[in-house]
Amino acid sequence: MGMGKPSGVWWTPWLAVVLVHWLLCATERRRGPVVEASHEVFASLQSVPASVVDNRLRTGYHFQPPRNWINDPNGPMYYNGVYHLFYQYNPNGSVWGHIVWAHSVSTDLVNWIALEPAIRPSKPFDINGCWSGSATVLPGNRPVIFYTGIDPQQRQLQNVAYPKDLSDRYLREWVKPDYNPAIAPGDGINASAFRDPTTAWRGPGSHWKLVVGSKWNRRGKAILYRSRDFVHWVKAKHPLHTVKDTGMWECPDFYPVAVKGRRGLDTSAYGDGVKHVLKVSLDLRRYEYYTLGKYYHYQDKYVPDNTSADDHTGLRYDYGNFYASKTFFDPKKQRRILWGWANESDAKHVDIAKGWAGIQAVPRTIWLDSSGRQLVQWPIEELESLRGKHVVVEHKKVSGGDTFEVEGINSSQADVEVAFEVSGLEKAEAFDPSWATDAEALCGQKRAHVKGGVGPFGLLVLASANMEEKTAVFFRIFKAEHKHVVLMCHDPTRSSMRPNLYRPTFAGYVDVDIAKTGKISLRSLIDHSVVESFGAEGKTCITSRVYPSLAIGKDAHLFVFNNGLADVKVSELKAWEIRRPLMNGA
Repeated sequence: MGMGKPSGVWWTPWLAVVLVHWLLCATERRRGPVVEASHEVFASLQSVPASVVDNRLRTGYHFQPPRNWINDPNGPMYYNGVYHLFYQYNPNGSVWGHIVWAHSVSTDLVNWIALEPAIRPSKPFDINGCWSGSATVLPGNRPVIFYTGIDPQQRQLQNVAYPKDLSDRYLREWVKPDYNPAIAPGDGINASAFRDPTTAWRGPGSHWKLVVGSKWNRRGKAILYRSRDFVHWVKAKHPLHTVKDTGMWECPDFYPVAVKGRRGLDTSAYGDGVKHVLKVSLDLRRYEYYTLGKYYHYQDKYVPDNTSADDHTGLRYDYGNFYASKTFFDPKKQRRILWGWANESDAKHVDIAKGWAGIQAVPRTIWLDSSGRQLVQWPIEELESLRGKHVVVEHKKVSGGDTFEVEGINSSQADVEVAFEVSGLEKAEAFDPSWATDAEALCGQKRAHVKGGVGPFGLLVLASANMEEKTAVFFRIFKAEHKHVVLMCHDPTRSSMRPNLYRPTFAGYVDVDIAKTGKISLRSLIDHSVVESFGAEGKTCITSRVYPSLAIGKDAHLFVFNNGLADVKVSELKAWEIRRPLMNGA
């Protein structure tokens, strides 16, 4: 359950007041379910509607309801020709609270029809909240939702809901069986840190299995449960996986990926040619990390590979404002699709005034890189159906200190793909080994305006005509002892003339052999107040929320820049205007 804090480690008192205030007890009992924390409800803030919705910075092609607060994507699924997206939604205001499971449907993941909420608080087992969860399609083609409910004692319980009418193509109504909760916190479980059940899977044998996120003290846990009938669930003797000093594991996701090729796998796939992914959202840090590894079905144990860190310094889907993500298998196109939430990083009074807060990042196809060491992501192909007017730039040299504008489109709502050719690697700056585990700090130290050897070079998006405002998306190349290191950054520190905005730099390293290829690609999706970037064909991804005051609509400009000593060449740049979908959001 993403509780509404922005991605990254930023945390301010006002947001704590608006969203969630955790009151920690001094000790935890060793036996029985523990309620460690409580949620204060600030109804005066949760139900403040905007008199007029301000759409100047509202996204055009990202999933976003017309008004009010959204957070986690819940239980996305494909069923009988229809894509379903459930998501956390406050129908009464643009801050977190009064959360329901909103429900929208689509046949192409681009154009959406809003339905009535699928689940609302209504029963003792969820009367104080219907929080995040997942969807599973059972044998006989029967879908089921597993979600976290909050009871009168503030315990977090795992509940199920089924469609009322399977003949209804859109599955508009859902029914909660009276036998809920399906899973209650038992002995030794922190009842206030026990949430967000995964999609269930079924491997060799007859048991269904799923994972619930939890913690004990500062140890994050993926608690495993088994069931033969999807009604009676038993906790396994040991967690699927656990890591010390990582804190609460929110929104866990566990699924298989093919070792070769881009084909997605059903969540129950198991055997040769398969690796597994365990992703967790870190409540302590407000970002996610994942590992790749081996799942031993009969022992119910997941063992990560040793190719990446199994802690907060590990691999991420997205190194920016991206949280509470959820994947699902799309049998229509044999792919796995990733959804993630990009929260606002504006002030609460601005969110209330404009009448909306939160978006879903563009859905991404996700697969295992050919190296076997990381995942790769790319915006779903359906997004390209929205491409309109476009411009092309080819074979253009960009000398150190040079900038040129990409003209001919409205770049406030655009899709830009550019391929750079890099030379002069002997001019690369030396790489300090202490930077290896903190790309974000390095980006903050060496921002876009800081001259380098090879780079920074890239794009200036959502820029004003004179570049008083600009968000830089760039690469910078360093020379380590035995290889070159490629840093990818988002630098929005000059994205707006408005004062007192949260404008964090985000960054990740890109696993490419730049000395061998001499090339690197970048794709940026620009949509008024969000920038999503994909480096090296999706090996490194970064999302930022920005709030320009000048570079709005037709006053937004797009530039290519190089602030390094070495020249770079744009071998090809294509930029498209993106049309607004026919239907969007809730």
